Amino acid sequence: MTTASGPLKGLKVLDLSIIVAGGTATSLMADFGAEVVKVERPGSGDPLRNWGPFANGVSLWWKVHSRNKKSITLNLAEKEGQNLLKDLAKQADLLVEGFRPGAMEKWGLGPDDLQKINPGLIMVRFSGFGQTGPYKDRPGFGTIAECMSGFVGMTGFSDSPPVLPPIPLADELAGVFGAMSGMMALYHRDAGGTRDAGSTGDAGVNKKGQVIDVSLFEPLFRMCIPHVTMFDMLGINRERVGNDFPDAAPRSLYQTKEQSWLGLSATSQNTFEGLARSMDLPDLLTNPDFKDNASRLENRDALNDVLNDWLGKKTTPEVMEQLIPAGGVVGPVYDAAKIAEDPHYLAREDIIEVDDPQLGNTKMVGVVPKFSSTPGAVEHAGPTLGEHNSHIYGSWLGLEEAQLNDLTGRGVI
Repeated sequence: MTTASGPLKGLKVLDLSIIVAGGTATSLMADFGAEVVKVERPGSGDPLRNWGPFANGVSLWWKVHSRNKKSITLNLAEKEGQNLLKDLAKQADLLVEGFRPGAMEKWGLGPDDLQKINPGLIMVRFSGFGQTGPYKDRPGFGTIAECMSGFVGMTGFSDSPPVLPPIPLADELAGVFGAMSGMMALYHRDAGGTRDAGSTGDAGVNKKGQVIDVSLFEPLFRMCIPHVTMFDMLGINRERVGNDFPDAAPRSLYQTKEQSWLGLSATSQNTFEGLARSMDLPDLLTNPDFKDNASRLENRDALNDVLNDWLGKKTTPEVMEQLIPAGGVVGPVYDAAKIAEDPHYLAREDIIEVDDPQLGNTKMVGVVPKFSSTPGAVEHAGPTLGEHNSHIYGSWLGLEEAQLNDLTGRGVI
Protein backbone atom coordinates (compact mmCIF):
# COMPACT_ATOMS: atom_id res chain seq x y z
CA MET A 1 0.00 0.00 0.00
CA THR A 2 1.17 3.51 -0.82
CA THR A 3 -0.01 6.81 0.54
CA ALA A 4 0.51 10.14 -1.19
CA SER A 5 3.38 12.18 0.15
CA GLY A 6 2.79 15.66 1.48
CA PRO A 7 2.42 17.74 4.62
CA LEU A 8 -0.39 15.56 6.00
CA LYS A 9 1.49 12.27 5.79
CA GLY A 10 0.73 10.22 8.91
CA LEU A 11 -2.70 11.79 9.45
CA LYS A 12 -5.52 9.24 9.73
CA VAL A 13 -8.96 10.27 8.49
CA LEU A 14 -12.22 8.32 8.52
CA ASP A 15 -14.59 9.52 5.80
CA LEU A 16 -18.21 8.62 6.50
CA SER A 17 -19.58 11.29 4.18
CA ILE A 18 -21.60 10.72 1.03
CA ILE A 19 -21.60 12.38 -2.39
CA VAL A 20 -19.71 15.70 -2.65
CA ALA A 21 -19.20 18.02 0.34
CA GLY A 22 -17.41 15.83 2.87
CA GLY A 23 -15.73 13.96 0.04
CA THR A 24 -14.23 17.21 -1.23
CA ALA A 25 -12.73 17.88 2.20
CA THR A 26 -11.18 14.43 2.43
CA SER A 27 -10.08 14.52 -1.21
CA LEU A 28 -8.01 17.61 -0.47
CA MET A 29 -6.55 15.93 2.60
CA ALA A 30 -5.74 12.78 0.62
CA ASP A 31 -4.01 14.81 -2.09
CA PHE A 32 -1.58 16.04 0.54
CA GLY A 33 -0.75 12.75 2.17
CA ALA A 34 -3.45 11.93 4.71
CA GLU A 35 -4.50 8.29 4.94
CA VAL A 36 -8.20 8.69 4.14
CA VAL A 37 -10.36 5.64 4.73
CA LYS A 38 -13.68 5.88 2.94
CA VAL A 39 -16.31 4.01 4.95
CA GLU A 40 -19.10 2.80 2.65
CA ARG A 41 -22.29 0.83 2.90
CA PRO A 42 -21.80 -2.84 1.94
CA GLY A 43 -23.21 -3.71 -1.47
CA SER A 44 -23.99 -0.18 -2.67
CA GLY A 45 -21.31 2.18 -1.47
CA ASP A 46 -21.31 5.95 -1.80
CA PRO A 47 -24.11 7.21 -4.13
CA LEU A 48 -21.41 9.16 -5.96
CA ARG A 49 -20.46 5.86 -7.58
CA ASN A 50 -23.75 6.13 -9.51
CA TRP A 51 -23.10 9.61 -10.90
CA GLY A 52 -22.40 9.68 -14.63
CA PRO A 53 -20.79 10.02 -17.01
CA PHE A 54 -19.36 6.51 -16.97
CA ALA A 55 -16.39 4.89 -18.69
CA ASN A 56 -16.22 1.10 -18.67
CA GLY A 57 -19.22 1.25 -16.34
CA VAL A 58 -17.31 3.30 -13.77
CA SER A 59 -18.26 6.79 -12.55
CA LEU A 60 -15.67 9.39 -13.58
CA TRP A 61 -16.85 11.56 -10.69
CA TRP A 62 -15.91 8.75 -8.32
CA LYS A 63 -12.52 8.11 -9.90
CA VAL A 64 -11.41 11.72 -9.46
CA HIS A 65 -13.24 12.68 -6.27
CA SER A 66 -12.08 9.60 -4.33
CA ARG A 67 -8.52 9.39 -5.60
CA ASN A 68 -5.87 8.47 -3.02
CA LYS A 69 -8.59 7.18 -0.68
CA LYS A 70 -8.95 3.65 0.65
CA SER A 71 -12.38 2.03 0.59
CA ILE A 72 -13.79 -0.22 3.28
CA THR A 73 -17.34 -1.42 3.75
CA LEU A 74 -19.17 -1.23 7.07
CA ASN A 75 -22.83 -1.43 8.05
CA LEU A 76 -23.34 1.29 10.62
CA ALA A 77 -26.95 0.24 11.23
CA GLU A 78 -25.67 -2.97 12.85
CA LYS A 79 -24.42 -2.96 16.44
CA GLU A 80 -21.35 -4.92 15.45
CA GLY A 81 -20.64 -2.39 12.71
CA GLN A 82 -20.96 0.46 15.19
CA ASN A 83 -18.45 -1.23 17.47
CA LEU A 84 -16.01 -1.66 14.59
CA LEU A 85 -16.36 2.02 13.77
CA LYS A 86 -15.54 2.87 17.38
CA ASP A 87 -12.42 0.71 17.18
CA LEU A 88 -11.36 2.52 14.01
CA ALA A 89 -12.12 5.90 15.57
CA LYS A 90 -9.75 5.15 18.45
CA GLN A 91 -6.88 5.42 15.98
CA ALA A 92 -8.14 8.28 13.81
CA ASP A 93 -7.24 11.95 13.95
CA LEU A 94 -10.31 13.18 12.09
CA LEU A 95 -13.72 11.76 11.32
CA VAL A 96 -15.80 13.35 8.57
CA GLU A 97 -19.51 12.58 8.33
CA GLY A 98 -22.43 13.83 6.26
CA PHE A 99 -25.54 12.25 7.70
CA ARG A 100 -28.65 14.15 8.78
CA PRO A 101 -28.27 15.70 12.24
CA GLY A 102 -29.01 13.10 14.90
CA ALA A 103 -28.17 10.02 12.82
CA MET A 104 -24.74 9.48 14.35
CA GLU A 105 -26.17 9.96 17.84
CA LYS A 106 -28.90 7.40 17.08
CA TRP A 107 -26.20 4.85 16.25
CA GLY A 108 -24.25 5.63 19.40
CA LEU A 109 -21.55 7.29 17.30
CA GLY A 110 -22.09 10.95 18.20
CA PRO A 111 -19.33 13.25 19.44
CA ASP A 112 -19.90 12.34 23.09
CA ASP A 113 -19.60 8.64 22.26
CA LEU A 114 -16.53 8.86 20.05
CA GLN A 115 -14.60 11.48 21.99
CA LYS A 116 -15.09 9.42 25.12
CA ILE A 117 -12.94 6.70 23.57
CA ASN A 118 -10.66 9.12 21.67
CA PRO A 119 -10.53 12.56 23.32
CA GLY A 120 -8.26 13.87 20.55
CA LEU A 121 -10.68 13.03 17.75
CA ILE A 122 -11.80 15.91 15.55
CA MET A 123 -15.23 15.50 13.97
CA VAL A 124 -16.15 17.50 10.89
CA ARG A 125 -19.92 17.28 10.39
CA PHE A 126 -21.56 18.25 7.10
CA SER A 127 -25.29 18.84 6.72
CA GLY A 128 -27.60 20.98 4.66
CA PHE A 129 -28.45 23.54 7.34
CA GLY A 130 -26.12 22.72 10.23
CA GLN A 131 -26.52 20.84 13.49
CA THR A 132 -28.59 23.60 15.13
CA GLY A 133 -31.36 26.02 14.20
CA PRO A 134 -34.98 25.61 13.09
CA TYR A 135 -34.03 24.15 9.69
CA LYS A 136 -31.54 21.55 10.97
CA ASP A 137 -33.86 18.60 10.27
CA ARG A 138 -34.68 19.66 6.71
CA PRO A 139 -33.14 17.62 3.91
CA GLY A 140 -30.58 19.84 2.25
CA PHE A 141 -28.67 19.47 -0.99
CA GLY A 142 -26.26 22.00 -2.45
CA THR A 143 -28.90 23.28 -4.87
CA ILE A 144 -31.04 24.57 -2.01
CA ALA A 145 -27.97 25.93 -0.25
CA GLU A 146 -27.01 27.88 -3.38
CA CYS A 147 -30.50 29.34 -3.53
CA MET A 148 -30.74 30.26 0.16
CA SER A 149 -27.18 31.60 0.44
CA GLY A 150 -28.10 34.62 -1.69
CA PHE A 151 -25.76 33.55 -4.48
CA VAL A 152 -28.35 32.37 -7.01
CA GLY A 153 -30.56 35.40 -6.46
CA MET A 154 -27.90 37.68 -7.92
CA THR A 155 -26.70 35.31 -10.66
CA GLY A 156 -27.91 35.85 -14.22
CA PHE A 157 -29.21 38.80 -16.20
CA SER A 158 -31.81 41.31 -15.06
CA ASP A 159 -34.31 40.19 -17.71
CA SER A 160 -33.86 36.45 -17.11
CA PRO A 161 -34.52 34.00 -14.26
CA PRO A 162 -31.85 33.36 -11.62
CA VAL A 163 -29.21 30.86 -12.70
CA LEU A 164 -27.92 27.83 -10.80
CA PRO A 165 -24.21 27.02 -11.13
CA PRO A 166 -23.42 24.04 -13.43
CA ILE A 167 -21.29 22.40 -10.73
CA PRO A 168 -22.17 21.45 -7.12
CA LEU A 169 -20.67 24.75 -5.98
CA ALA A 170 -22.12 24.89 -2.46
CA ASP A 171 -21.00 21.33 -1.73
CA GLU A 172 -17.49 21.84 -3.08
CA LEU A 173 -17.01 25.14 -1.28
CA ALA A 174 -18.32 23.60 1.95
CA GLY A 175 -15.74 20.86 1.45
CA VAL A 176 -12.95 23.43 1.17
CA PHE A 177 -14.17 25.07 4.39
CA GLY A 178 -14.35 21.64 6.02
CA ALA A 179 -10.76 20.80 5.11
CA MET A 180 -9.57 24.22 6.26
CA SER A 181 -11.42 24.03 9.57
CA GLY A 182 -10.16 20.50 10.16
CA MET A 183 -6.60 21.77 9.79
CA MET A 184 -7.36 24.65 12.18
CA ALA A 185 -8.62 22.20 14.77
CA LEU A 186 -5.56 20.01 14.28
CA TYR A 187 -3.31 23.01 14.84
CA HIS A 188 -5.16 23.87 18.03
CA ARG A 189 -4.94 20.28 19.22
CA ASP A 190 -1.31 19.58 18.35
CA ALA A 191 0.44 22.95 18.28
CA GLY A 192 -1.76 25.65 19.74
CA GLY A 193 -2.74 23.70 22.82
CA THR A 194 -4.24 25.86 25.55
CA ARG A 195 -1.60 28.57 25.35
CA ASP A 196 -2.69 32.13 25.89
CA ALA A 197 -0.98 35.52 25.69
CA GLY A 198 0.42 35.19 29.20
CA SER A 199 1.82 31.69 28.93
CA THR A 200 4.48 30.10 26.81
CA GLY A 201 3.14 26.57 27.23
CA ASP A 202 4.32 23.49 25.37
CA ALA A 203 3.17 22.60 21.88
CA GLY A 204 0.89 19.57 21.87
CA VAL A 205 -0.23 19.77 25.50
CA ASN A 206 -3.89 20.14 24.63
CA LYS A 207 -4.56 16.96 22.63
CA LYS A 208 -8.29 17.55 22.78
CA GLY A 209 -10.38 17.30 19.69
CA GLN A 210 -13.52 19.24 18.90
CA VAL A 211 -16.62 19.17 16.70
CA ILE A 212 -16.87 21.31 13.57
CA ASP A 213 -20.35 22.06 12.22
CA VAL A 214 -20.27 22.79 8.46
CA SER A 215 -23.53 23.56 6.70
CA LEU A 216 -23.85 23.72 2.93
CA PHE A 217 -25.34 27.22 2.77
CA GLU A 218 -23.02 29.16 5.10
CA PRO A 219 -19.68 28.86 3.25
CA LEU A 220 -21.24 30.27 0.07
CA PHE A 221 -23.01 32.93 2.13
CA ARG A 222 -19.61 33.83 3.61
CA MET A 223 -18.26 34.40 0.10
CA CYS A 224 -20.98 36.99 -0.59
CA ILE A 225 -18.76 39.20 1.54
CA PRO A 226 -20.40 42.61 2.12
CA HIS A 227 -23.97 41.96 1.04
CA VAL A 228 -25.70 41.83 4.41
CA THR A 229 -23.71 44.88 5.52
CA MET A 230 -24.70 46.80 2.39
CA PHE A 231 -28.34 45.98 3.01
CA ASP A 232 -28.09 46.91 6.70
CA MET A 233 -26.23 50.17 6.22
CA LEU A 234 -27.46 51.37 2.81
CA GLY A 235 -30.57 49.38 1.99
CA ILE A 236 -28.85 47.85 -1.04
CA ASN A 237 -30.31 44.48 -2.00
CA ARG A 238 -28.05 42.96 -4.61
CA GLU A 239 -29.79 42.24 -7.94
CA ARG A 240 -28.81 40.38 -11.09
CA VAL A 241 -26.42 42.27 -13.38
CA GLY A 242 -25.29 39.54 -15.77
CA ASN A 243 -21.53 39.42 -16.32
CA ASP A 244 -20.84 42.85 -14.88
CA PHE A 245 -19.49 43.47 -11.39
CA PRO A 246 -21.87 45.72 -9.45
CA ASP A 247 -19.14 47.60 -7.56
CA ALA A 248 -16.50 48.32 -10.19
CA ALA A 249 -16.21 48.71 -13.97
CA PRO A 250 -15.29 47.62 -16.53
CA ARG A 251 -15.55 43.90 -15.85
CA SER A 252 -17.51 41.68 -18.21
CA LEU A 253 -17.41 39.26 -21.12
CA TYR A 254 -16.94 40.55 -24.65
CA GLN A 255 -16.94 38.97 -28.12
CA THR A 256 -14.00 39.26 -30.45
CA LYS A 257 -14.02 39.32 -34.25
CA GLU A 258 -14.31 35.54 -34.62
CA GLN A 259 -17.23 35.49 -32.12
CA SER A 260 -15.11 34.06 -29.33
CA TRP A 261 -15.81 35.16 -25.76
CA LEU A 262 -13.16 36.95 -23.77
CA GLY A 263 -13.05 38.22 -20.20
CA LEU A 264 -11.70 41.67 -19.42
CA SER A 265 -11.33 43.43 -16.10
CA ALA A 266 -9.97 46.90 -15.33
CA THR A 267 -11.54 47.62 -11.95
CA SER A 268 -8.72 49.77 -10.53
CA GLN A 269 -7.91 53.26 -11.77
CA ASN A 270 -4.35 52.44 -12.84
CA THR A 271 -5.47 49.33 -14.71
CA PHE A 272 -8.22 51.25 -16.49
CA GLU A 273 -5.88 54.03 -17.57
CA GLY A 274 -3.35 51.49 -18.81
CA LEU A 275 -6.11 49.70 -20.74
CA ALA A 276 -7.21 52.90 -22.43
CA ARG A 277 -3.64 53.67 -23.50
CA SER A 278 -2.97 50.14 -24.74
CA MET A 279 -6.17 50.29 -26.82
CA ASP A 280 -5.14 53.70 -28.17
CA LEU A 281 -8.44 55.16 -26.99
CA PRO A 282 -7.45 58.48 -25.42
CA ASP A 283 -11.12 59.55 -25.21
CA LEU A 284 -11.57 57.04 -22.40
CA LEU A 285 -9.10 59.08 -20.37
CA THR A 286 -10.59 62.49 -21.11
CA ASN A 287 -14.29 61.68 -21.12
CA PRO A 288 -15.73 62.77 -17.73
CA ASP A 289 -18.20 59.87 -17.93
CA PHE A 290 -15.28 57.50 -17.35
CA LYS A 291 -13.01 59.58 -15.11
CA ASP A 292 -13.30 57.34 -12.03
CA ASN A 293 -14.95 54.14 -10.86
CA ALA A 294 -18.15 55.85 -9.70
CA SER A 295 -18.52 57.53 -13.10
CA ARG A 296 -17.81 54.32 -14.95
CA LEU A 297 -20.43 52.46 -12.94
CA GLU A 298 -22.99 55.14 -13.70
CA ASN A 299 -22.15 54.93 -17.41
CA ARG A 300 -21.30 51.25 -17.58
CA ASP A 301 -23.46 50.47 -20.62
CA ALA A 302 -21.81 53.24 -22.65
CA LEU A 303 -18.37 52.04 -21.58
CA ASN A 304 -19.20 48.45 -22.52
CA ASP A 305 -20.37 49.68 -25.94
CA VAL A 306 -16.95 51.27 -26.53
CA LEU A 307 -15.13 48.13 -25.46
CA ASN A 308 -17.40 45.83 -27.46
CA ASP A 309 -16.82 47.93 -30.57
CA TRP A 310 -13.02 47.86 -30.20
CA LEU A 311 -12.80 44.16 -29.26
CA GLY A 312 -15.27 43.11 -31.96
CA LYS A 313 -12.90 44.36 -34.67
CA LYS A 314 -9.98 42.21 -33.55
CA THR A 315 -9.35 38.47 -33.21
CA THR A 316 -8.65 37.01 -29.79
CA PRO A 317 -4.92 36.52 -30.52
CA GLU A 318 -4.68 40.13 -31.72
CA VAL A 319 -6.35 41.37 -28.53
CA MET A 320 -4.05 39.30 -26.34
CA GLU A 321 -0.91 40.37 -28.20
CA GLN A 322 -1.81 44.06 -27.93
CA LEU A 323 -3.18 44.28 -24.39
CA ILE A 324 -1.22 41.83 -22.26
CA PRO A 325 2.25 43.40 -22.78
CA ALA A 326 0.75 46.69 -21.62
CA GLY A 327 -0.66 45.12 -18.44
CA GLY A 328 -4.14 44.40 -19.71
CA VAL A 329 -6.10 41.93 -17.60
CA VAL A 330 -7.70 39.84 -20.29
CA GLY A 331 -8.18 36.17 -21.12
CA PRO A 332 -10.29 33.87 -23.32
CA VAL A 333 -13.24 31.83 -22.08
CA TYR A 334 -12.02 28.22 -22.03
CA ASP A 335 -13.79 24.90 -22.34
CA ALA A 336 -12.24 21.55 -21.42
CA ALA A 337 -10.70 21.13 -24.88
CA LYS A 338 -8.94 24.50 -24.64
CA ILE A 339 -7.73 23.76 -21.11
CA ALA A 340 -6.32 20.40 -22.20
CA GLU A 341 -4.06 22.04 -24.81
CA ASP A 342 -3.07 25.17 -22.91
CA PRO A 343 0.72 25.26 -22.30
CA HIS A 344 0.40 27.03 -18.95
CA TYR A 345 -1.87 24.32 -17.53
CA LEU A 346 0.56 21.71 -18.78
CA ALA A 347 3.64 23.50 -17.44
CA ARG A 348 2.12 23.72 -13.96
CA GLU A 349 1.07 20.05 -14.05
CA ASP A 350 -2.56 20.99 -13.54
CA ILE A 351 -3.55 18.04 -15.71
CA ILE A 352 -2.00 14.75 -14.68
CA GLU A 353 -2.32 11.17 -15.90
CA VAL A 354 -3.12 8.30 -13.55
CA ASP A 355 -2.89 4.62 -14.48
CA ASP A 356 -6.11 3.01 -13.25
CA PRO A 357 -6.84 -0.76 -13.39
CA GLN A 358 -10.40 -0.12 -14.58
CA LEU A 359 -9.89 2.84 -16.93
CA GLY A 360 -6.26 2.64 -17.99
CA ASN A 361 -4.35 5.91 -18.35
CA THR A 362 -6.75 8.60 -17.14
CA LYS A 363 -6.25 12.35 -17.21
CA MET A 364 -7.57 14.38 -14.30
CA VAL A 365 -7.05 17.64 -12.46
CA GLY A 366 -3.68 17.87 -10.71
CA VAL A 367 -2.91 18.70 -7.09
CA VAL A 368 -3.69 22.28 -6.09
CA PRO A 369 -2.06 24.35 -4.64
CA LYS A 370 1.69 23.85 -5.13
CA PHE A 371 3.94 23.31 -2.08
CA SER A 372 7.64 24.09 -2.30
CA SER A 373 8.88 21.46 0.16
CA THR A 374 6.08 18.97 0.78
CA PRO A 375 4.03 18.75 -2.42
CA GLY A 376 1.04 16.48 -2.68
CA ALA A 377 0.65 13.70 -5.23
CA VAL A 378 -1.96 11.40 -6.76
CA GLU A 379 -1.08 7.76 -6.24
CA HIS A 380 -4.26 6.17 -7.57
CA ALA A 381 -7.78 6.97 -8.74
CA GLY A 382 -10.94 6.16 -6.77
CA PRO A 383 -10.89 2.58 -5.42
CA THR A 384 -13.37 -0.23 -5.96
CA LEU A 385 -15.93 -0.85 -3.22
CA GLY A 386 -14.30 -2.47 -0.19
CA GLU A 387 -10.97 -2.75 -1.97
CA HIS A 388 -9.02 -2.09 1.23
CA ASN A 389 -11.03 -4.13 3.74
CA SER A 390 -8.21 -6.56 4.38
CA HIS A 391 -5.56 -3.87 4.63
CA ILE A 392 -7.40 -1.45 6.94
CA TYR A 393 -9.13 -3.97 9.19
CA GLY A 394 -5.88 -5.90 9.36
CA SER A 395 -3.39 -3.08 9.92
CA TRP A 396 -5.63 -0.87 12.07
CA LEU A 397 -7.52 -3.50 14.07
CA GLY A 398 -5.51 -6.68 13.64
CA LEU A 399 -8.43 -8.70 12.23
CA GLU A 400 -7.49 -11.87 10.40
CA GLU A 401 -8.85 -13.28 7.16
CA ALA A 402 -11.23 -15.73 8.82
CA GLN A 403 -12.75 -12.94 10.92
CA LEU A 404 -13.15 -10.75 7.84
CA ASN A 405 -14.83 -13.56 5.93
CA ASP A 406 -17.26 -14.07 8.80
CA LEU A 407 -18.08 -10.37 9.02
CA THR A 408 -18.57 -10.22 5.26
CA GLY A 409 -20.84 -13.23 5.24
CA ARG A 410 -23.06 -11.71 7.91
CA GLY A 411 -23.29 -8.35 6.11
CA VAL A 412 -21.39 -6.40 8.77
CA ILE A 413 -18.69 -5.36 6.30
